[in-house]
Amino acid sequence: MNKKDFPKIHFYDQDFVDIYDKSWNWLSSFWLDPKTQELSADGYFIYPNEKSFTIDQFESIFSSFFLVYSNRNYPANQNLDYLYSHQEENGAIRWKYDIKSGKPVLDSSNPEGIGMPLFAWAEFNLYHKSANKRRVREVMPVLQKYMAWVDEKFKKENGLYSVPVAATTMKNSPRDGTYYPVDFNSAMAINAAHMSALGDILNDKDLSFQYKRMYFSLKTRINSLMWNSETGFYHDLDENEQKLPHKTIAGFWPLLAEIPNADKADTLISHLTNPQTFGTDHPFPTLSADDPHFSENGEAYRGSVYPEFNFMVIKGLEKYQRYGLARECAIRHLYFVLEGLQPADGKKGDMYEAYKPCREGFATLEGCESFPKVRCMQTVALSTIAIMIENVIGLSISLPRKTVDWIIPNLEIMGIEKLSLKRNLITILSNKSTRGWEIQMESEKLYYFTINILDQKKKTLPIPSGKCSMLIDKL
Repeated sequence: MNKKDFPKIHFYDQDFVDIYDKSWNWLSSFWLDPKTQELSADGYFIYPNEKSFTIDQFESIFSSFFLVYSNRNYPANQNLDYLYSHQEENGAIRWKYDIKSGKPVLDSSNPEGIGMPLFAWAEFNLYHKSANKRRVREVMPVLQKYMAWVDEKFKKENGLYSVPVAATTMKNSPRDGTYYPVDFNSAMAINAAHMSALGDILNDKDLSFQYKRMYFSLKTRINSLMWNSETGFYHDLDENEQKLPHKTIAGFWPLLAEIPNADKADTLISHLTNPQTFGTDHPFPTLSADDPHFSENGEAYRGSVYPEFNFMVIKGLEKYQRYGLARECAIRHLYFVLEGLQPADGKKGDMYEAYKPCREGFATLEGCESFPKVRCMQTVALSTIAIMIENVIGLSISLPRKTVDWIIPNLEIMGIEKLSLKRNLITILSNKSTRGWEIQMESEKLYYFTINILDQKKKTLPIPSGKCSMLIDKL
């Protein structure tokens, strides 16, 4: 499997480096050939479950966000392409497929098999990590057909979408009576915004405008119908457009969709540090701590912390430039993931699908032996790889723009080594030398480097090929 090395990270806490390395090593056992169910480098990224092998839309979209950093050891788009290849005449792509039969997995909780519509978000990220414009051109017709299907099937007269709560993956969340889920509607807004951005990449003005209009219309409706100024939160709606009382992690999807204005965003974000609601010791629970259904054991979506929802919240914080809070919560979350891997009581640990919100350890669900999934790399690697690179070390990379942005909250020995950017390996490290703090770089091609230190110094410099270093004091 190991064709070439993965990018190496440097961080002052060696445990963080170890958990990052371990994640890459463990990922090799998740690539399965659908015909033989044997491990294969050309297979699909699947959680090896004895009873069934399924390709899951939600996991496939989220896993692409860390697979882009594998230096092309693992394809980030393999599962997405599988889903696209199963698109039906009417544009439908279902939320799960049985890989043995190739048939969609449908059940009474979600008869149409609608999933969270986030393909364009994933494709936009793939484009910035691969600069593959041809791919954007090829997938665009699939994505347009898919959006048209969702519109036709699930859009109501008020402009909002009605889907079963099961479609949002939050199975046992106390969201009874939900007719218009806030997370699904926000995901449609996120997708529309990224469809518009993909239209811009293709220089297609009509496409870009069509989806921009769709985005703004959703944004207006979510703000006017789902925001409650008394709770400072976005709520699900019932069939009569009445706000339902529960506060779940779903109420933070509007941040990622850039729906709240600055004031609403401040109010919403304050919940993330409020121990009464979402500021639990292990950030962020899937249900508000003041909810009567909240459980300190997690009980799945009644309080458990799930890496994919933390990733969503952290990316939402970035949209509002709350990098410090995003990083602080990312580090706290990673310490709990780390503790799950190396428990203090000396027992054997692992990486889990879900964690307890108020203390160390994995979440539990009464009467369910199979929860949480153990070594659930499909989502936990979002924390140990993607958040590690983007929020703890603080790097944001765009190949088509030839840019690397580095947001450093404080000066520490850290960085990344041999990250492959389309046949260009780059290394960026901060070190303390006798001359003070310096950043050492190495690259095979020119790129533009923006450094933002402690929100006080921000500077963009062209970095030539070869090795170079810069002193921070001289910036």
